[in-house]
Amino acid sequence: MLGDEIRKLRKSRGWTRKELNARLPSGISLQTLATYELGTRRCSVLRFVEICLALGEPPHRLLARVQARVVPDDPAGGVRLDLRRVARERSPELAPLRRWAVERLGGRDGARPVPVHLDVDAVARMAELCGLPAPDLLARLRDLSDAPEPPHG
Repeated sequence: MLGDEIRKLRKSRGWTRKELNARLPSGISLQTLATYELGTRRCSVLRFVEICLALGEPPHRLLARVQARVVPDDPAGGVRLDLRRVARERSPELAPLRRWAVERLGGRDGARPVPVHLDVDAVARMAELCGLPAPDLLARLRDLSDAPEPPHG
């Protein structure tokens, strides 16, 4: 997705890869630039910033477009959850998230929801703890937030 945005931006300037490469302060091969655009190779933060500056685009704007593609339905870029639901989730891979929710609840357990918003950075950190890719965890959390409330009994 990041590569797609770099390629779109380059093409919107009417530049070839060779022209963009000529504007970079540190030289890279055209093949490397192509692999960044195709998403087959990861780009370092330093190289990403260099590419953005060469394109005349602030890095945060390009990242915001990528974020909007990953999380298109939430302008804040995250997910809103009920801590009680997270605390009841029994999937083994979500155990770190469950422990966090239980700790945040601090023994509270009532009928009223306890809402919390996890931004993209928080989801990414939780995904690392759970050993899941961030988009996968985000999808799981969205499913969890949309699931009907189980009956109390």
